[in-house]
Amino acid sequence: MTLVWLLVIPAAAGVLAILAARWSGAAARWVTLLAFALGLVISLATAAEYAGRPPMAESGPWLVAFDAPWIPSLGIRFHLAMDGLSLLLVALSEFLGLIAVACSWRGIRERLGYFHACVAWSVAGMIGVFLAMDLFLFYFFWELMLVPLYFLIGIWGHENRYYAAMKFFIFTQAGGLLMLVGILGLYFLHGRDTGTYTFDYDALLGAAPGGLTGMLLMLCFFAAFAVKLPAVPLHTWLPDAHTEAPTAGSVLLAGLVLKVGAYGLLRFILPLFPAAAHDFAPVGMVLGLIGILYGAAMAFAQTDLKRLVAYTSVSHMGFVMLGVFVGGERALQGVVMQMLCHGVSTGALFVLVGDLQDRIGTREMGRMGGLWATVPRMGGVALFFALASMGLPGLGNFVAEFLVLLGTYAVSVPIMAVAAGGMVLSVIYALWIVTGVFHGPNEHGWKIPDLSARETVIFAAMILVIVWLGVYPQPVLDTARPAVETLQQRDVAHVPSPERKVGVTPIRCEALVEEVARPRTYVRGSNTDGASGGPP
Repeated sequence: MTLVWLLVIPAAAGVLAILAARWSGAAARWVTLLAFALGLVISLATAAEYAGRPPMAESGPWLVAFDAPWIPSLGIRFHLAMDGLSLLLVALSEFLGLIAVACSWRGIRERLGYFHACVAWSVAGMIGVFLAMDLFLFYFFWELMLVPLYFLIGIWGHENRYYAAMKFFIFTQAGGLLMLVGILGLYFLHGRDTGTYTFDYDALLGAAPGGLTGMLLMLCFFAAFAVKLPAVPLHTWLPDAHTEAPTAGSVLLAGLVLKVGAYGLLRFILPLFPAAAHDFAPVGMVLGLIGILYGAAMAFAQTDLKRLVAYTSVSHMGFVMLGVFVGGERALQGVVMQMLCHGVSTGALFVLVGDLQDRIGTREMGRMGGLWATVPRMGGVALFFALASMGLPGLGNFVAEFLVLLGTYAVSVPIMAVAAGGMVLSVIYALWIVTGVFHGPNEHGWKIPDLSARETVIFAAMILVIVWLGVYPQPVLDTARPAVETLQQRDVAHVPSPERKVGVTPIRCEALVEEVARPRTYVRGSNTDGASGGPP
């Protein structure tokens, strides 16, 4: 029942928060905070128990599973399952849920019960997405998480919140309906071919047809995931939603909603449609490159600090799109690391922007500057997460993007070189965040309080996570490895190896190492076996 409890606890916390708020707003906060803390403890305990072990024979490739009939007449089951990938994302969900509640402790003063209920139910819906192994159940949770997020933006957001909430709803709803078409297509095709109508994920593996039909079904899924990721040109809802959302909403959007799109690409596009994904891979990699470069360039062009951070997400998630369609263990491990590191580091930047807005009443960078002398602790935190965003070695984001680039190098050197250029652009907008806000003259004479004890604890926890992922990522890589290997096995079983996706000859790192290490005898006037010239 572990997986069921992971869903029940935040869902019940939302109801209890509404009831508790009738007596005290603080009670609503504490109920939600304790619920996420309990969920995080369960996630970490599950990781300690199962991570590193081979999957149980009776549960297939899953570490733990729960399966019960729901609507048997339609082949719908309440099937939850967890492997290393979903375990990491569930833990991330609980952690960022804690951060979302803690960072709103003082900022939200109206309708506290409903606010915390929306936060709890949003996280519950996303945990359901990460655990659902019945496609109908997956779609149910996919749509469920949309509703509380819509209210978070529309009720507790900023000036243009109604426009941003409606745009977010229309984009995600349109993508979700296309995915529903793809799910129903798989359902009826599998039923026609086998006589068994089911939405079960394991049963539908290998059910996708080839040719045009398979490609169209895959694109239905891809549209939904690309909107959530978001991939250019389906990203336009993101800057508006981030800019107008409350701080907790921005943390959930950047930290979890975008990861839902990345998770869908890994869990559904590659295993369910291996042939179509192989054919679509060059397009997917180009979309990833466009996202990396476009997001970085647009970030530097912003004057609204929150909008700037929103565009950095477009750039960072471009590495996810690139890594998914490059394939291979290194690239996919980099995708998993990027999902975790981006969720924490960009979530921290949104918390920082929210704290600044609460103090000075604006997000316009033209009205900032010279704040380091007034808020040195806040400036140090901003510098740290700006360095993390640009991929400084020793921090988790560097490990993630380096693994994606290393995997891309084995497929195409030109693509890798262009993607690496995106990391160079990230240096520009990272420095722009620090210099534009905290350096220079304090022309407006700002005198504002520095980080409180609560805010210091929030940022300290997020800093520790990023440093840990950068210095010692091996536990995360080991946890994700069985899931990554399973994805590779399913891909290799149906299509050629990932190295052939772009039609170029891969450069093998192993062969290069062997060539460099080959013994040579150097004499004056000879640099190889008889070749003229001096030693290299």
